[in-house]
Amino acid sequence: MSNTKNCRVCNNPIEPFMSFGRMPLGNGFRNPNNMSKEYKYEMKVAVCSQCSTFQLIEQPSPEKMFHEEYAFFSGTSIRMQNHFADFSKDILNEIGNDDPFVVEIGSNDGILIGNFAEKGLRHLGIEPSSNVAEVSRKKGINTKVSFFSKKISEEIVDQNGAANAIIAANVICHIPTINDIAEGVSNLLVDDGIFVFEEPYLGDVLDKTTYDQIYDEHVFLFSLNSVNQIFDRVGMEIFRAQRQWTHGGSMRYWISRKGKRAIDESVHKLLENESNQRILETETFIKFKRQCEDQKYKLRSILEDLRAKDKRVVGYGATSKSTTILNYCGIGPEHIEFISDTTPIKQGTVTPGSNIPVRPYSEFQNNYPDYALLFAYNHSKEIMQKESNFEINGGKWIVYVPEVKII
Repeated sequence: MSNTKNCRVCNNPIEPFMSFGRMPLGNGFRNPNNMSKEYKYEMKVAVCSQCSTFQLIEQPSPEKMFHEEYAFFSGTSIRMQNHFADFSKDILNEIGNDDPFVVEIGSNDGILIGNFAEKGLRHLGIEPSSNVAEVSRKKGINTKVSFFSKKISEEIVDQNGAANAIIAANVICHIPTINDIAEGVSNLLVDDGIFVFEEPYLGDVLDKTTYDQIYDEHVFLFSLNSVNQIFDRVGMEIFRAQRQWTHGGSMRYWISRKGKRAIDESVHKLLENESNQRILETETFIKFKRQCEDQKYKLRSILEDLRAKDKRVVGYGATSKSTTILNYCGIGPEHIEFISDTTPIKQGTVTPGSNIPVRPYSEFQNNYPDYALLFAYNHSKEIMQKESNFEINGGKWIVYVPEVKII
């Protein structure tokens, strides 16, 4: 358990502004035939007044969250496959195609680093969960089963040389030892190398009240201000910032050693936006707390009303994020019959904390409910196109981003 009274970045004392209550692991889907005592922690959040980093007060140990039974595979979405293919092209446009060495931190099943492997380029994926790393290896992708750290960066340099680019997607916010990560990145890169990573963006979380981005794996939610302060400590700076559609609103940060690349106008614009959004002010987070409470009340009220009317409600997408929604709002099997999901390892399990059955997608398709609660809202465009027959047959969607409503 990583439990702190001081900021993980600058060691400044921090105090939580909100608690979401006792939470299970976001990806802790369980076998209904083996319902032993479930691990839980109190999910409290704070913002450092010194370096502006949004973070969990407590985070379960990495070994509890990432292991041989980890239940998340990136490659299950065609849209995400296309997104990461485009990501890889952007990297090569920046560093060139003259025998680069590319390293990915948290490579999962190889959906991103695999684009470099397919081109025959030197590459290495770092992935701590052995089951998803094995999927990557079977695709012919060089994969090291490990958590990334400065020590691991030294091993990589000794064995492979320095990297031209280090990349990561939706993983840097998972790692509490963020200063060690920054040191490892600096150590592993060639002098004019780049570090490019994308994560859910704090500005979007505040703007859209996507509080489900807060769960055990996400020890941080980053802003440009906080990322700049983290990497300033190792002589690096953001030279470009790009908004992304993923996860309901993400940001891609391009980082290099100071003075190696011109600072793009996108960085100045984002800093101005964060100032206008008052992203560093206490009042902003007090308002966010009230919005979370309001959203909780509205969503639960809709589900209670449908339950009173004997309407069938099924969840769509057994996401990690849904764990926060279900447990914070007190939603259980009495509200949702089951959650449909295409990930085989999740099918036949029950959701963390709320114990709602997770069933194959075919059960949704073969017997449409009256309502579907969309947990995988970051893929809403792809899902809505795919599920046109559900709507034709009278089905309605319940969504909660950016507001709670039935469509």
